[in-house]
Amino acid sequence: MTTYETAAPEAAAGTPAPGTPGSEAPAATGTPASRSRTHTWEPQPASVPGLADMSGLEILQAALKGTLPAASMTSTLGFRLTEVGEGFAVFEGEPGDHLLNPMGTVHGGFLATLLDSALGSAVMTRLPAGTAYTTVQLGVHMIRPVLADTPTLRCEGTALHVGRTTATAEARITGTHDGKLYAHGTTTCAVLRHS
Repeated sequence: MTTYETAAPEAAAGTPAPGTPGSEAPAATGTPASRSRTHTWEPQPASVPGLADMSGLEILQAALKGTLPAASMTSTLGFRLTEVGEGFAVFEGEPGDHLLNPMGTVHGGFLATLLDSALGSAVMTRLPAGTAYTTVQLGVHMIRPVLADTPTLRCEGTALHVGRTTATAEARITGTHDGKLYAHGTTTCAVLRHS
């Protein structure tokens, strides 16, 4: 479960409701009010009975259904797994002003994280029980800027090759509102088989 609250600190501290005594607006200074952002997530359990016997696809399906907690990174940045199947995974994310870089656009790390998540998860769907992976190369190509008010972005990852020791995948980020390509990427993963 992910819960977000974004509020001006004054409101969070119990500022009187609008229209009540003491609720007069502060003098305009030209500087936007500070805001805070809080999120809640389910921690990963120390151990999950039967997890070692589940394939990568089964683990991701359980996370999608909510029987296993989602990766905590998703609540931190505000994105989620929305679809998963054999050889593919889809994540959707919400840009916002909490993700801006000094130039006023959404930081490229947000897009890279969406890509890395979809790429790795697409590979994971093809791994048998007792097998893990880790990213060893991530190539990211930014096509157009993402702004704070850009609507939901969708990242679709597809596994291209999953072998005994390596795997590759490709992914694309498109706007759910306009269908335009915002970024695309590729990965090479090391496949880690437990003895």
